[in-house]
Amino acid sequence: MADTQLSADVVIVGAGPTGLTAARRLTAAGRSVIVLEARDRVGGRTWSRTIDGAFLEIGGQWISPDQTALTALVDELGLSTFSRYREGQNVYLAPDGTRALYTGDSFPAGERTEAEMDRVAAILDELATEIGPHEPWAHPRARELDTISFHHWLRQQSDDEAACENLGLFIAGGMLTKPAHAFSALQAVLMAASAGSFSNLVDDAFILDKRVVSGMQSVSTTMAEALGPDVVKLENPVRTIRWDEDGATVVTDHLEVRARDVVMAVPPNLYSRVSYEPPLPRRHHQMHQHVSLGLVIKVHAVYETPFWREEGLSGTGFGSHELCQEVYDNTNHGDERGTLVAFVSDEKADDLFRLSDEQRRERILASLSHYLGEQAKHPVVYYESDFAAEEWTRGAYAASYDLGGLHRWGADQREPVGPIRWASSDLAAEGYQHVDGAVRMGQRVAAEILGTDADAESAAADATADARTDDADALAGAGARS
Repeated sequence: MADTQLSADVVIVGAGPTGLTAARRLTAAGRSVIVLEARDRVGGRTWSRTIDGAFLEIGGQWISPDQTALTALVDELGLSTFSRYREGQNVYLAPDGTRALYTGDSFPAGERTEAEMDRVAAILDELATEIGPHEPWAHPRARELDTISFHHWLRQQSDDEAACENLGLFIAGGMLTKPAHAFSALQAVLMAASAGSFSNLVDDAFILDKRVVSGMQSVSTTMAEALGPDVVKLENPVRTIRWDEDGATVVTDHLEVRARDVVMAVPPNLYSRVSYEPPLPRRHHQMHQHVSLGLVIKVHAVYETPFWREEGLSGTGFGSHELCQEVYDNTNHGDERGTLVAFVSDEKADDLFRLSDEQRRERILASLSHYLGEQAKHPVVYYESDFAAEEWTRGAYAASYDLGGLHRWGADQREPVGPIRWASSDLAAEGYQHVDGAVRMGQRVAAEILGTDADAESAAADATADARTDDADALAGAGARS
């Protein structure tokens, strides 16, 4: 028996943005809540640390203009944001290694390739609009699109290999962090629909718009501090959930908590870390074996100055054949030093992890130098984020199904089992795999427990955020005219 027995109206497993948003909503409505977190910190896949004197956002960090739930929460918590630096020219590395500078959101990949990219992107936009983010598995073409890999679907649309590789970069390496042959075209359409369109995903100025001054993890730490240690219990990995139709007893190494409702606010790949008594239904056992997180190394390189800016460069770079397929200026607000962030995904990351730490660093910095020159090889601080090695994450950025899984199990992924509910950014419609989606799922699961209208709340929040944007645009326009 555990050291301490507690009771609450709701137990939430996981103190990331989803779990803490739900806890905040439920406690505000007068419900008693206990949040159980396996780690010694809150924030889940958002995490900020100071490494060798440099403040680094090890996990998720960006906010795009359409992420209205997250924007509203940041405002409510009194946190500040700043825009990502993107002035100057971007760098494109062609498959043959040729380096080209450009502005705007279109790669200088050659007239035919650029035309093919625009044409296929338009097809993806049309599919994203038609299928939508809420029930892609219910669309008449769901099985067709879910049983072909995104890699092969792209090549059905175009015979321009460079166009296919460049488009695949945004979904495969940039978002799902799996090879494009490992997930379906339907999964790619969901990713696009969740962001409003595929065009939004390929526009880095849109999807990577703003950051929180104090780091994205501060969204979670601020909520946790307000809830207090009597609610948020760290270093309490959940081992067992004993459930029946009247509630559940949630067991950690130190606590037993009895509650009417349980929220599993962790990614689906961690569901099986818990023993359920009685076992979950067969369909859940099957479903949870076909969903997994991808693999990515997030590279942080800090320099004495943002030297690329002096050369008229934005710090943004793309190269589908390059080791680091994406590079961005990630300099902190008010920092005189310059920080680059880069990403090495899926099979490329596999290859790097076979090397020593020093060999891996050398290869990565050489890749950065292909974009920004020899100075990129000499950072004063260097760090690699590796959430796949984290015991209570095991991958990044979010869970996705293998071929055929989304249309087969998608409708069941949020279906409660007795008193147990499932909520995380991995299950979101709008904001899928982003912090915005995590916040929306926290709001939704709280509304379900309280018996309120989650869709109405979300629509009201979106309308308020849109009004703020319109007001800001009007003020900016007035200032420009004065």
